[in-house]
Amino acid sequence: MDYLSEKAKHITPYVSGIQPREPGWIKLNTNENPYPPSPKVADVFANTDIATLRLYPDSDSTMLREAIASRYNICTENIFCGNGSDEVLALAYQAFFSGRENILTPDISYAFYPVWSQMYDVSSKVLPLDDDFSINIGDYKNGNGVIIPNPNAPTGKALTLCEVEQIVKSNPNGVVIIDEAYIDFAAVESAVSLISTYENLLVIQTFSKSYSLAGLRVGFAVGSKTLIDGLQRVKNAFNSYPLGMLEQKAATAAICDVDYWNKTRQDIIRTRDKTIESLRGMGYHVPESHTNFIFMKANGNSAKNIYEHLLENKILVRYWQKPRISEFLRVSVGTDKEMELFVQCVRQL
Repeated sequence: MDYLSEKAKHITPYVSGIQPREPGWIKLNTNENPYPPSPKVADVFANTDIATLRLYPDSDSTMLREAIASRYNICTENIFCGNGSDEVLALAYQAFFSGRENILTPDISYAFYPVWSQMYDVSSKVLPLDDDFSINIGDYKNGNGVIIPNPNAPTGKALTLCEVEQIVKSNPNGVVIIDEAYIDFAAVESAVSLISTYENLLVIQTFSKSYSLAGLRVGFAVGSKTLIDGLQRVKNAFNSYPLGMLEQKAATAAICDVDYWNKTRQDIIRTRDKTIESLRGMGYHVPESHTNFIFMKANGNSAKNIYEHLLENKILVRYWQKPRISEFLRVSVGTDKEMELFVQCVRQL
């Protein structure tokens, strides 16, 4: 008997990066932070009374929202927390895009967007990036909603704050979602500063990248009270307790340790730029990156051959057999030692 719904039968799921189980791999395929979380996160786990785990967590993540509010100098009512930015984005699709047409999004961006469009009956208008993979802000007008990663993935390119504001202004009839998973590695400003001006702007960030908490799944949205209330409605119709007690405490400790966050962030940026310089010196085309990954184009060899050569040497990177990017690899920034081994392996070709 066929037990699947029609939607479950026909949806194309998101495919995550390979997660090897055995040791010895250099893992540069899922944009994880190569450094451990703040030592203050370790203190949270060491000092938590496990007896408290018998209780449900705070469904509104009040302590974490207050810490985020303090960090960004905004009100707690303008913040929503969820189980990773993926869940926050999925809830935003349901709250603001479900059943609607003309939702504007780039043709090369986060691969989860088309999955959510299928899942929540969203009719997206996919707009092609320019030849250099830049987003043409002139294309983003009069939509019933917009979703853009900034910086973009997997290209690593970023829009300036002025360009983001222009997109928000050009789409007054829908919610504009700016997915800022990689903003902490960028040389451009976050759009959080614009939320007090534009009621239709929602900015989504994550603790997975710059805070090294991918294993805990913590994300948040910043927007007008109207939008945050919309997310709360959908969340409470789906899962009232998206974040556990330990997740809330750990994320609060991480965001409060600004010195550690800034040090590891700068280390990644420095390693990234050094690696880009090495790859360009070997003749590879590597656009400027505003993220914790590198988008490199094969030169004199196919991306597939390079991917397989790296795989044979237990180095994982991301490769897609997709239009326009089939000759590119996305390489997460690891430690200095990991990136040196990566460069050496590429040089062997």
